[in-house]
Amino acid sequence: MKKISWKIISLLIITILISWTSFTGSGYNIQKPTATFVLPDILHEISGLTSIDNNTFACIQDENGIIFIYDIALNKIIKQYNFKLDGDYEGISKVGTTMYVLRSDGVLFEFLNYQSPDFKLKTYATGIPANNNEGLCYDVSSNMLLIANKGKMSKGKEYKDKRAIYGFDLKTKKLIQKPVYEFDVNVVKKYAIDNKIKVNTKARKGENPEPFIKFMTSAIAIHPFSKKLYVLSAADHLFFVFNQNGSIDHMESLNANTFNKAEGITFLDNGDMLITNEGQQKKPTFLRFNYNAKLQKKTIQPFGKKNI
Repeated sequence: MKKISWKIISLLIITILISWTSFTGSGYNIQKPTATFVLPDILHEISGLTSIDNNTFACIQDENGIIFIYDIALNKIIKQYNFKLDGDYEGISKVGTTMYVLRSDGVLFEFLNYQSPDFKLKTYATGIPANNNEGLCYDVSSNMLLIANKGKMSKGKEYKDKRAIYGFDLKTKKLIQKPVYEFDVNVVKKYAIDNKIKVNTKARKGENPEPFIKFMTSAIAIHPFSKKLYVLSAADHLFFVFNQNGSIDHMESLNANTFNKAEGITFLDNGDMLITNEGQQKKPTFLRFNYNAKLQKKTIQPFGKKNI
């Protein structure tokens, strides 16, 4: 009886340890794209993308109300859907046959049956506290759109170093008031110091240089396998992976020559990652990174979870 009890206890312990096991690292060699493609000039200010399948993605650019469908193999635009509303568009996400587009002021545009010539357009004033938002993706596990603040999460000096990602519930079509993720720029700086990550520095007169990180989110995406949050900060040339607790799993500096202004990120069904760069003084590009599970390592994660 005692032997059976110990066997059961041992199995329980193993099960718990497995449930705590997670992976750190990004799963990609971010310094060496598998392939680099130059985009057409009409996408000079490409500012968001979302995968459709392993061959195509949808994207938008800053100013014009057009959804572009891009064929990866052919390396060209194959379709355009013009919704004829100019604005500062900063994110796009596909959910089934519906496409969502984020305007920087937090307004969401919903395109039902976007491939249909008579698609229906709805708008949602989310009421998100931040007035500058740049990053949109779909979290299938919670059936929410995640909306990232580019700068501080709300008005007031106390929010100077606070960043947030909010959830827009697709069932109720309402913003969840409590942020799903909250970040502190000072925690990010400490992580960079502790892990000796090369970042921009700034020194006050008579003081030693210290990390200078703005942590201004430019794009977000949920990984299809790990379900972790991938974040780009174009202003800092930084790439992050956050676990479901909202803690940093991975942080890496980006080569400014390769990532002149990374403002879009998405994943294909096979795990490959796509990142797009605005043109600025160069040509706009999209970069492909093949997924490599060997570039991740197992760790034991503590209890905890993101805000839901």
